[in-house]
Amino acid sequence: MSLMTEMNQRALRLGVPLSVHFDLTYRCNERCEHCYLDHDDHGEMTTAEIRSVLRQLADAGVFFLTLSGGEALVRRDCFEIIESARALRFNVKLKTNAMLIREQEARRLLELGVEQVQISVYSHRAEVHDAVTKVPGSLGRTLAAIRLLRSQGMRVTMANVLMPRNRGDSEGVRALALEVGAVYKLDPTITPMMDGNTSVLRHRVDASELSNFFHNPHLVGDVEEFCAPPGPVDESVREGLPCSAGHTSCYISPYGEVYPCVQFPLPCGNLRRETFLDVWRNSPQLVEVRSIRAKHLPTCSSCAHLGSCTRCPGLAYMEGNMRGPSTADCEKSFVRTGIVTAGMLARKAAGAPGLVQIRAVPQLSA
Repeated sequence: MSLMTEMNQRALRLGVPLSVHFDLTYRCNERCEHCYLDHDDHGEMTTAEIRSVLRQLADAGVFFLTLSGGEALVRRDCFEIIESARALRFNVKLKTNAMLIREQEARRLLELGVEQVQISVYSHRAEVHDAVTKVPGSLGRTLAAIRLLRSQGMRVTMANVLMPRNRGDSEGVRALALEVGAVYKLDPTITPMMDGNTSVLRHRVDASELSNFFHNPHLVGDVEEFCAPPGPVDESVREGLPCSAGHTSCYISPYGEVYPCVQFPLPCGNLRRETFLDVWRNSPQLVEVRSIRAKHLPTCSSCAHLGSCTRCPGLAYMEGNMRGPSTADCEKSFVRTGIVTAGMLARKAAGAPGLVQIRAVPQLSA
């Protein structure tokens, strides 16, 4: 058993939130066409409030802390926040577009002991990347920062979100990551906006095109394993958890709102009114999320893919039911294996041609 597996199992047994994703701001210096966030500032937490939350997370047993945005570095206190997080012994990962990272910032991230930096790179071609971000010159600035970080010895992951605009550029971005010594990560998921707006879903690559990526060993590794038919569904699979969201991890917004995950915008509490442990232990919404096992999913529990699907309960929630199928994940399972999912059969029987209507998401007030 790996150390990470053992840590996750122990955290699950003890009810410890091992990992937290904390967006420090929704403000951003890019305007990516697929982004799911509202970039206006509606009263984000102050430095003092964030430091208080960090102390509460440490007391609750959080170890892995992902700091992101928006663009976290547009906050002038971002490095103060990272310093506070490291003083509390968090393992810190920073998600950024890196446009504000120069030599001084790269050196400071190394000095603070940030574990890794994840940076979005949409294409190796400036005309494509910059068209996604809507900021001329953004690829050049991002790549310059990546090279600076690597020269300091920082671990860097280049996240390549797959969209129709850049669908031919994955190999180019992978080659670029290899050249600079960064880890390459392909992400085919486009998420609805947190307020329920589905307009960004037009940037999803059609499922029929995913096969080209899912059968490319450079992008997915062992194709035979990745595209293998689903294994048997036994009682251990049926008793399994849909995912770690709300069980050993959660998400905190810049306004103190707590959700099971950044892709699962079910409001669970607000840290301006409650302590983190009160929300984590007592939120009725989190209690409900934790009660759900694979066998409780009306459609998915009868699916051959139950044990191997990457079904996201948050995407299912955005489609109207956290216990229902996720259309995007059904399609990915089918493309990987060639085996139709129970969700696809259910939609066909209901006469649904594509995505079901995605619900508007209630927001907690700051």
